Amino acid sequence: MEHIKTVDICIPVYKPDPEFAAMLKRLAKQDYPIHKLWIVNTEEKYWDTSFEKEYPHCHIMHISREDFNHGGTRRLMAESSDAELILFMTQDAMPADQHLVGNLVEAFDEQGVKAAYARQLPRKECRMMEAYTRSFNYPAVSCTKSQADLPTRGIKTFFCSNVCAMYEKKTYMELGGFPERTLFNEDMIYAGHLIQAGYKIRYQAEAKVIHSHNYSNRQQFHRNFDLAVSQAEFPEIFQTYPSEGEGLKLVKSTAAYVCKKGKPWLVVSLFTGSFSKYAGYFLGKRFKKLPGWLVKRCTTNPGYFTR
Repeated sequence: MEHIKTVDICIPVYKPDPEFAAMLKRLAKQDYPIHKLWIVNTEEKYWDTSFEKEYPHCHIMHISREDFNHGGTRRLMAESSDAELILFMTQDAMPADQHLVGNLVEAFDEQGVKAAYARQLPRKECRMMEAYTRSFNYPAVSCTKSQADLPTRGIKTFFCSNVCAMYEKKTYMELGGFPERTLFNEDMIYAGHLIQAGYKIRYQAEAKVIHSHNYSNRQQFHRNFDLAVSQAEFPEIFQTYPSEGEGLKLVKSTAAYVCKKGKPWLVVSLFTGSFSKYAGYFLGKRFKKLPGWLVKRCTTNPGYFTR
């Protein structure tokens, strides 16, 4: 009889809303059995206790917003799990169908695969350029990435998104898991360690979630600042394979796309948005040289820099 791997789902939550409730309903209807659902809620006062009544298999942990960080909070959930596979999701990642979990599990049938991440589809209200970014980063064709891809894929080899990503628990523990403390990018940091250790990462396009954002230029600046800070703090992963080249590819490809679609005026907002992203990234890479007051103005999490 074929062994059915146990799967736990881990979701950090802040101010859960009706969309989160809808997400839980879709997870409850998955055709692959879920062992446990771990939820770390940031700020107990925002928690809706009806979730626990409706989904009794949920295991809830409450922490303060000051205690949340991208790596440490997910480490807490991973270490609490006793499943063979751990699926990390964000509270706004909506399963596109009932096959999400099962399709991710199938990725681990390939020898050497120790992590797998899902395809992200744009929401209905997603702007054209953001929708194109989804298709650029999450194409319709699956692929497996290993050390052999570093010369051609560069930093994309390490790409893995905890919006919806599954990991083998045994290997996760052996490699030390997510960093205890990081502002951002905990998924790519661990993925980099996986690749460096000789393992593989699977992009499983058949596993799909609906997830996108219409960020303002200001929000893009702050996000890219935080992303660059995390890269600067882990040079063993990011120094050899910087992100700038991949970002330039995306800008060029998006510009060609909007022109092809007969909307060349969108190139203006593309370039202003790209400038905001690059400005945030440029400053974030150099955050140690900046005055503390400026760093706190640039980041989405000022508390991270006061410890």
